[in-house]
Amino acid sequence: MSSTQTSPRQASLARQMSTLDRYLAVWIIAAMALGLLLGRFVPGLNQALDAVKIGSISVPIALGLLVMMYPVLAKVRYDETQRVTADKKLMGTSLVLNWIVGPALMFALAWLLLPDLPEYRTGLIIVGLARCIAMVLIWNDLACGDREAAAVLVAINSVFQVIAFSALGWFYLQVLPTWLGLPTTSADFSFWSIFVSVLVFLGIPLLAGFLTRHFGEKAKGRAWYEGEFLPKLGPWALYGLLFTIVLLFALQGDEITSRPLDVVRIAVPLLLYFSLMWLGSLLASRAVGLDYAHSATVAFTAAGNNFELAIAVAIGTFGVTSGQALAGVVGPLIEVPVLVGLIYVSLWLAPKLFPNDPTVPTR
Repeated sequence: MSSTQTSPRQASLARQMSTLDRYLAVWIIAAMALGLLLGRFVPGLNQALDAVKIGSISVPIALGLLVMMYPVLAKVRYDETQRVTADKKLMGTSLVLNWIVGPALMFALAWLLLPDLPEYRTGLIIVGLARCIAMVLIWNDLACGDREAAAVLVAINSVFQVIAFSALGWFYLQVLPTWLGLPTTSADFSFWSIFVSVLVFLGIPLLAGFLTRHFGEKAKGRAWYEGEFLPKLGPWALYGLLFTIVLLFALQGDEITSRPLDVVRIAVPLLLYFSLMWLGSLLASRAVGLDYAHSATVAFTAAGNNFELAIAVAIGTFGVTSGQALAGVVGPLIEVPVLVGLIYVSLWLAPKLFPNDPTVPTR
């Protein structure tokens, strides 16, 4: 396929971008504003939403995430995942960026920019440890990344999250500060909370998506499944995304709007983190020889964070009114608009950084 040709998926995506997706940033900003207003001015709403839980997981937020992730995971061609896992450059680059570079960068930025605010600093370090397993699938899809690669990397991140989160928390909050002569923070992370979070936010929609494709193609074939069924299912991912954003910001609207200066202090290292991780990951992927589609996937999976898990861990460990919890809540306030903006940056940079690459989307 030449650089001027477009795959069926890219052509379909371009058509979507001309309607619903073109104004995604507007809808997201509106959803954030609505959530903040509801949380600030509707008495008892955030307590009512937060009261409906299974363990540490808010049921309304879980439902929104399931609606958001299911259509994306139903699009994945699971018979192509072996091709992804066989790509050692892709797998190695992603693992290093996600589990070595990402947490270390957030640790450095938190200490450099919040040396006088230990609660917020700790909250940011927890955000840096929680690698993205949810919304990154939306960002990757809109940026024309490799869908199968994203599904595999997200699944690997989820496994590493269950295994490594507590150990990394101990390392970055106690061991490394001790080596550097800095104050330490004690934290006890719940393995069960992390496992349930990964199971709900990834396991359920992943299984549903796999079964939908398997039985849909078995019943009517791939042409019908991808040409007729998926276009009808696809918009629900964005509806779920917007619903989830409204709920997240409604839950913490009062905290965010009542402490604006603190939010600004927390926002600065987050803004730097998301931007540096995304750009550094894109360039690193290009440097090791990955094409645009795989480079975009690595960049978005490395830059995104699982703020649902970070908030749950911060609240469960330090309390709902703690500075650590506020730092976790500010995470999506910055991450969502920044990564939406980086979708457009990615599409703009693609032909410049990856000339003559057949995976570069055409407009």
